[in-house]
Amino acid sequence: MSQPDGDEPVNAVYKFTRGERELWDFPAGLWRREVAAFELARILGWEIVPPTVIRSDAPLGEGSLQFFVNSDFTQHYFTLRDAGKYDRELRRIATFDLLANNADRKGGHILLAENGQLWGIDHGLCFASSPHLRTVMWDFADEPAPAELLDDIARLTEPGALKPLEPLLDPPEVDAVAERARELVDHPVFPEPFSQRQLPWPLV
Repeated sequence: MSQPDGDEPVNAVYKFTRGERELWDFPAGLWRREVAAFELARILGWEIVPPTVIRSDAPLGEGSLQFFVNSDFTQHYFTLRDAGKYDRELRRIATFDLLANNADRKGGHILLAENGQLWGIDHGLCFASSPHLRTVMWDFADEPAPAELLDDIARLTEPGALKPLEPLLDPPEVDAVAERARELVDHPVFPEPFSQRQLPWPLV
């Protein structure tokens, strides 16, 4: 992704607390989880979440700004899967979703950028401390997680590795990221769904 230089204006997606629908399992301020997802991807060294920052001086109150990815919006997880050439990138995103405990990975939340890179977006429903995985990406179920990712994942268990997440999430949620990382390193296999409720709706 080409980064803007200096004061060059760019398009961004702005999310804020006002107007959010109240959820029983996630506190208000879902935009913080958007920032946390970017920070987690950055800790891992995986360029799969567009740059996302906090802005306190935004028009409708403090919130997140995420770099807008110019994409082919006719493409989504299912078309990219069927294309047969994005398996490595999709497995990385699926692995990220395990670590972030993504509760809303719809097919349209994976973008194909103009340069051919894949990006994951819409991470507001991530990082619950209890199991919440809900995704369309079950094609890899019961298959080994990519071995080349395990060293990156193991870093999440090191003392202080998740410090960038601490201002954004509750302490049990941060601890749960490290625990999911440990479990994945010890048992590097994509899980199988145990309920239809683990499929989001709509799928795209």
